[in-house]
Amino acid sequence: MAASSSSSLVSVEASFFENLKGFILAVVSSAFIGSSFIVKKLGLQRAGASGTRARSGGYGYLKEPLWWIGMITMIVGELANFVAYMFAPAVLVTPLGALSIIVSAVLAHFFLKEKLQKMGILGCVLCIVGSTLIVLHAPSESSLTSVEEIWELATQPAFLLYLASAIAIVLVLILYCEPRYGQTNIMVYIGICSIIGSLTVMSVKAVGIAIKLTIEGSSQAASFQTWVFVMVAITCIITQLNYLNKALDTFNTTVVSPIYYALFTSLTIFASAIMFKDWSGQSASSIVSVLCGFIVVLSGTLILHSTREKDPASVTGFASYHPIKQLELVQHVNDHTPHLSTKLSLSN
Repeated sequence: MAASSSSSLVSVEASFFENLKGFILAVVSSAFIGSSFIVKKLGLQRAGASGTRARSGGYGYLKEPLWWIGMITMIVGELANFVAYMFAPAVLVTPLGALSIIVSAVLAHFFLKEKLQKMGILGCVLCIVGSTLIVLHAPSESSLTSVEEIWELATQPAFLLYLASAIAIVLVLILYCEPRYGQTNIMVYIGICSIIGSLTVMSVKAVGIAIKLTIEGSSQAASFQTWVFVMVAITCIITQLNYLNKALDTFNTTVVSPIYYALFTSLTIFASAIMFKDWSGQSASSIVSVLCGFIVVLSGTLILHSTREKDPASVTGFASYHPIKQLELVQHVNDHTPHLSTKLSLSN
């Protein structure tokens, strides 16, 4: 009996320290990722001052050291986040990603002069609360022992339908919406980033399992599925970063960060639930809680849109959220009506 009690105590202590490691890594990850948004945007602004900006299809930022510092900072943060999942459960690690929003908002206030209004702060809080609610009541993950198992999950009809829908929506956003509304509607770039991001997580998770199993002695290098997931992950990451750069270069960072976090987190949980069938056996209260989380996130996103502060005028001269506001801008210029300017939010 004494031996059993001692063994149980050791197990609890080990679990505590594992969770503590995951918690510390998750906090460090959020600090690095939140900072990377600011550093990368500073690099994009510096590159845009001497050449074609990213939102106009330019890639001059690749020659800008400051952008690379931000890129390295983001990579370090993502690696820390990846390792955190090895030590702590997702319900502990994932909500802490919201800290990156606070970090980026505070740094943007000091370095980018992007002020966040009181209602904007409320919007950020709602995004964080809603996303946290979703994660806390999200279903637990099933145990997987091989890449082949993940391949079977990835090729099931339900997830193939999600995959086809995601690709179709992304193509519409890129081919139709971006040329027309990319400079005026923040949801175009963020939508592409978030949808592709959900696929990135699924493929990266498969690669992570392959690495973990290989380290444990069961090599997955010979499985062609491993390399398919690697190629998908690389393609998704490159696409995701490209459109995230455009979003950061076009819109206010204090708006990009929370919307991106909320939409990306929601779609990732949704994709994971479909692929891994985690909703099976879940209680009605958990499902309702997740739905409430989505509503809270949506409310926060709408508040952030409505309270977005006016930015310095961009070289394109477009309004930054909705095409109708372009008409308001023209009316303002023609009539010189001061009060109309409060309705506008111009992109960088």
